[in-house]
Amino acid sequence: MNLKVLLLLPALLLAAACTRTTNNQQYTTAMIISDHAQEQSINALIELHGDDARERIERGVRQVADMWRDEDGDEAAFRNFCESQFIADAEQLDVTFERFEHNLMLIGGYMRELRRDLSIPLQLDTGPIADIDYQFGQFAPAAHISNDLFTSKLAFVALLNFPLSTLEERLEKGDEWTRRQWAETRLAQGFGTRIPSEINQELSAAYTTADNYINSYNIHMHQVVGRDGKRLFPEGLKLISHWGLRDELKAQYDKEGGLMRQNLIYRIMERIIKQEIPTDVIDNPEVDWHIAKNIVVPAGESPEDKEAASREQDTRYAMWLKIFNAQRKADAYHPDNPTHIDRRFNEDREILESDVEKLFVSILSSPLMRDIADLIGDRLGRDLEPFDIWYTGFRSKPPMTEEELDRIVAKKYPTVEAFEKAIPGILGKLGFPRDKANFLASKISVDAARGAGHAMGAGRLVDNARLRTRVPETGMNYKGYNIAIHELGHNVEQVMSFQMMDHTLLRGVPNTAFTEGFAFVFQSRDLELLGLDVSDPNAEALNTLDVIWSTYEIAGVALVDMRVWRWLYAHPEATPEQLREAVLSIARDVWNEFYAIPFDIKDQPILCIYSHMIDGGMYTPDYPLGHIIAYQVEQYLKDKDLAAEMERMCTLGNLSPALWMQRAVGSEISTQPMLDAAAEAYQRLRMP
Repeated sequence: MNLKVLLLLPALLLAAACTRTTNNQQYTTAMIISDHAQEQSINALIELHGDDARERIERGVRQVADMWRDEDGDEAAFRNFCESQFIADAEQLDVTFERFEHNLMLIGGYMRELRRDLSIPLQLDTGPIADIDYQFGQFAPAAHISNDLFTSKLAFVALLNFPLSTLEERLEKGDEWTRRQWAETRLAQGFGTRIPSEINQELSAAYTTADNYINSYNIHMHQVVGRDGKRLFPEGLKLISHWGLRDELKAQYDKEGGLMRQNLIYRIMERIIKQEIPTDVIDNPEVDWHIAKNIVVPAGESPEDKEAASREQDTRYAMWLKIFNAQRKADAYHPDNPTHIDRRFNEDREILESDVEKLFVSILSSPLMRDIADLIGDRLGRDLEPFDIWYTGFRSKPPMTEEELDRIVAKKYPTVEAFEKAIPGILGKLGFPRDKANFLASKISVDAARGAGHAMGAGRLVDNARLRTRVPETGMNYKGYNIAIHELGHNVEQVMSFQMMDHTLLRGVPNTAFTEGFAFVFQSRDLELLGLDVSDPNAEALNTLDVIWSTYEIAGVALVDMRVWRWLYAHPEATPEQLREAVLSIARDVWNEFYAIPFDIKDQPILCIYSHMIDGGMYTPDYPLGHIIAYQVEQYLKDKDLAAEMERMCTLGNLSPALWMQRAVGSEISTQPMLDAAAEAYQRLRMP
């Protein structure tokens, strides 16, 4: 998972100046500058600098007027500012641009590093968490920076001299822009809204609270007792929801008794999403949970004559609502994108929501999914269960069990330091030249995470990207290694698209889906990187079906997430209980629409188990987008130099997604390559 979810509040969060009514709530900012005052400034500047500068002058003055508030001064102050701060001289404009680029990198970078350091007790396995750690985790040191940049008039200097652009302009004209023009529009975008610091602080607190809740949501599996009194899992096994539970379920395919354990995990998942899980079993190794009767007793005690335990009181959905309500307060300050849904797609992803949904539905509704489901049933020798959305049987089988893989990984990487030291060699195996591998590794630090793992890009050029994954005292296990290789893909992209970039304002790739794409490319090669022989004549066909089945699964999750956010905006006063019922209903509806026929099972709610629905603010669509993009990228990279091509792609920078794809792989974002290859792969594997 990319840490963008935890850093949704960049240093430059800003907002529009006017009075608006949004979602039946009225927010008063300030309506200030008259058309007459704007025309006066425009005419004065044209008289001073000539008609050749008219277009820049008109655009800049109106951009400043849109953001001007009472506290910024009266109309005379506005005119004085515009007439004194407009830069006509090309050399001076270059210097101003360079100063903005460098200094904003420093400001944002220092804030990111400070936020990272303050969150260390919550995010890293450094010992017990103190109550005060949660308070520092909710503190947003950058919350006032946007206001300070406006108060100091720095934001207005940028708006007066550099162009804002709409999504439509970027899509229509971006192909003709120079690198400098793209950097200028990203500079101005940073000041395209003006949000009060108290709302920034509330957003930060909402995301941090939800993230802490998710990071502590562990189930001690040995303490879960089945209907017959048996314990199905080894002592000490602690699984975080949803990642750990899902991955353990995946690991049970082909194991003796695996189906029984899979069914137990699935029942736990259902209890979590229905909020029927007892509060006392969450992250608590001191009790036994007799799941059939939902009875909780001190570890080792008999459940006889005990009453069913009290359930968690819709905390899961209260966390979701907390984020929704915080985002809703920011809505009025985004006149062009007045909902979080709009901002997620139009600002963060820069792909229209309708286009993203079409991509997902093209996979979900393909008749091919019924064929693949039938093939899975044949391979399993049984009817499909709902949890077979996580079927792993298309993956080329490693030459050993997961327990053996755990031993290999633990010996190879007993500590995070050992994995960090091995990064140059890992990159070398992926084809990176020694000097490039050493440089990339020198810019990546590895930490032991409390949660499932994430990647955090550097804030300043002198800082390192951070790779976080779980490493038990017994050494890294295969799951932690697999996550680490995924996050390493993120980190390499983060270093390349920042440290090797011509403009730091263009750092990164277009949106999180693209960095997920590179992470999936790395993750798919994890066994090869361990030196294991995974040669298989059907490997490519198997991999293709594995990718499309994974995309099929997560596209449904994303669609549930998207529909729930639409429901929230239609029901802004919803309670946690009402949200719970809506989420379950939407999850069942999506299941019935796209999964009921292939699985021959109706009314399953499992698509809403994903934790990122709770703490990610509609992050999950980035996963299927990542699969789709990764497949196109990986197909393009076949028989090419991964290191050279990845560097070329990453240093394209933060262009619009459509333009990035055209320049990176020569085609638009499309599911057709995956669907065509999957149809061919299905036929190959169906042949006797």
